[in-house]
Amino acid sequence: MTGVKIVQVSEKDLPEFIAISRETFADTFGKDNSPEDMAKFLEKTINEDKLGGEIATPGSFFYFLKVDGEVAGYLKLDVDDAQNEEVDPNGLEIERIYLRKSFQHRGLGKQLFEFAEEKGREWSKSVLWLGVWEHNENAKNFYASRGLTRFSEHVFVLGDDRQTDFLLKKALV
Repeated sequence: MTGVKIVQVSEKDLPEFIAISRETFADTFGKDNSPEDMAKFLEKTINEDKLGGEIATPGSFFYFLKVDGEVAGYLKLDVDDAQNEEVDPNGLEIERIYLRKSFQHRGLGKQLFEFAEEKGREWSKSVLWLGVWEHNENAKNFYASRGLTRFSEHVFVLGDDRQTDFLLKKALV
């Protein structure tokens, strides 16, 4: 696919970053959760203060995937103290990886994932890991095809609903 670029997100990109974050999260999980829980989650976690703070966090890195100049998706990587779990002190967490619906099933998720792996190797990380909702079969299958295996789980709260995320990892050697 021509015209594909992965570029780092900066504070000046915050309005566009908020928009794609809300859109892709709601598209991915809206049909499987109550409108009340979804609205509560989006209001609490995908806003200017929260995402602006995340962009400024040392050890957190955001990237847009652009196709012919249009933002098609994004990726959030965490290292060191920015990781959400104490999985491995030398780990790389993929905290978020999302594509807009119109860009799915075109190999772009694979490109974002491979970019994350490249960053992990560039940063000399030994393990790549992430959390995935236990009911997100498409994502679980995608990660299995990329060589990740389940090693634990944690609770993810969406609105008032306590859900289970499976934690998956793979070695970066």
